[in-house]
Amino acid sequence: MKMLSIDEFLDKNKVAAMGGVALAFVGDAVHSLYVRKTLVLEKDYKTGDLNKLSSEIVCAKAQSDFVEKLMSVLTEDELAVFKRARNAKKGTRAKHASVTDYNNATGFEAVLGYLYLSGDRERLDFLLNYGG
Repeated sequence: MKMLSIDEFLDKNKVAAMGGVALAFVGDAVHSLYVRKTLVLEKDYKTGDLNKLSSEIVCAKAQSDFVEKLMSVLTEDELAVFKRARNAKKGTRAKHASVTDYNNATGFEAVLGYLYLSGDRERLDFLLNYGG
């Protein structure tokens, strides 16, 4: 398997054609890294505290709540990615979230994956920092 450069991005049309769950898989890692980086730079937390705080933010319920605030600022393309992933058949079930929250979180993560893989870091930063 050839590894891509961390800064290498793909053609937006190719990324848009990817499955919603695959985009969510990448988006989950993007969101987790963003949150972990923010927490580490915020304060000198102990590792256990970092994990607890990160888990509270990168969970289906919190992501679902956050994406509700973002809905009015999503572009047409982002909304299409969100809906496709939200409505996709998933191989797993939510353990600690409602089906609605889990599906919304999958859509949110897919949008993040879409923006990350297509190299739109400015838009990704905007959405992750959106205050609603």
